[in-house]
Amino acid sequence: MPSDPLAFASKVINTVDAVMGYWDCDLRCQFANAAFETWFGIPPHEMLGISMGRFLGASYDATLSYILGALTGEAQVFEREITLPGGMIRHALVSYYPDVAEGVVRGFSVHIANITRVKRLEVELEKCQRRAGLLATHDPLTGLPNRFLLIDRIFALLSQGEKDGEYVGVVLMDIDNFKEINEIYGYDEGDGIMREIARRMKGVILPQETVVRMSGDDFLLLTRGTQPIEVNLAISRLLDAVQQPLQYASASITPSLSYGSAIFPQNGTSAPELLASADRALSQAKASKNNRPL
Repeated sequence: MPSDPLAFASKVINTVDAVMGYWDCDLRCQFANAAFETWFGIPPHEMLGISMGRFLGASYDATLSYILGALTGEAQVFEREITLPGGMIRHALVSYYPDVAEGVVRGFSVHIANITRVKRLEVELEKCQRRAGLLATHDPLTGLPNRFLLIDRIFALLSQGEKDGEYVGVVLMDIDNFKEINEIYGYDEGDGIMREIARRMKGVILPQETVVRMSGDDFLLLTRGTQPIEVNLAISRLLDAVQQPLQYASASITPSLSYGSAIFPQNGTSAPELLASADRALSQAKASKNNRPL
């Protein structure tokens, strides 16, 4: 046991990197450890007698509810950002512990811990979670929705189309001769070309439309309109955007698409029926080397 417990306790309190203090019921500081100087640039002896309002300054109003809660005898725990004298920002966990004697609150102890590392880990974890969610529903190469997200989109679109009496277009698309592009220019440039084609698609679709990368060089367009011709107009808009000269690294090409379309409700009333109908139309278009709707 230390020969002087109070001196030992003071040593411990003044060497930890956590703010420890005490404010009485009049909100005047009665104790402050050495960390106040590191965190706030105020030596402990200058803290004595400072009012909570003066100490907190502009953040007093935002903290007032916690102060009042502590003065009613309820412990308070909350987070806040604190700017150190050098400009560095710390994320802090602030705790107020009421000092109650015979049912009367005489003040409260303050403890402020540095949780910056924890907050950074939380931010990184949230980024990883968002990334994992994105990878589950989006193609990592192009950023387009993938087949898993297609399931939700197509059923929602068909349900809305049936409700509103609208036409829904399901268009399967295939980049012509993409295998040869990879063989000539290599897979790295092929990936860059694929990203550029996807960028062009994303750039011309309307808010109610979705372009999905199914696999490889296969894409799918979901669109809707009040007239069947609107589906064909959407196809034309997308083809016009994609089938323009493209320069990427050493590659200089003009991409072309084969496509097959199916329209709800003429060519099917369910997702499997429409996908099968569009697939047949795509096969016919590729076989004839002549892009045309069903």
